[in-house]
Amino acid sequence: MADQDQVTTLNTLTATLIDSVTGYEDAASNADGSRFTEIFRQRATERNQAVEELRSEVRRLGGNPEDDGSFLGKTHQRFLDLKAAVTGRDDQAIINEVERGEDYLKEKFEAALNSDALTAESRSVVERVYQSVRSGHDQISQLKHGMEASA
Repeated sequence: MADQDQVTTLNTLTATLIDSVTGYEDAASNADGSRFTEIFRQRATERNQAVEELRSEVRRLGGNPEDDGSFLGKTHQRFLDLKAAVTGRDDQAIINEVERGEDYLKEKFEAALNSDALTAESRSVVERVYQSVRSGHDQISQLKHGMEASA
């Protein structure tokens, strides 16, 4: 398997994580004063660390690490901005959008881990980052379901 296949897979995951960082930063700024603001900031910081782990692995493989989010992420972000301008943002709406992003991110990592695109060493890095992704996904999912139960 060519290192280029791994670099492409790792850069795709990196771009998706960058989108996640942007999403969490946006959620934190729109949930200003909310009980969730600090959670969003912590997750953004954690995701930035995960981005750096993947970039380091790309460099180890001799590739050029991704430094920008995905086109789809940018498109999704513009849609969220438009939606926010029209409907306003409350905690429930923000959590719903964050969870949607978490579902997408988790699926991307699971697809990469289920493919044959990674060698053992790169797979180990992706699995380590995936643990953080899964933790974030589960936390946001619990918040969403907790809010729905108390509504």
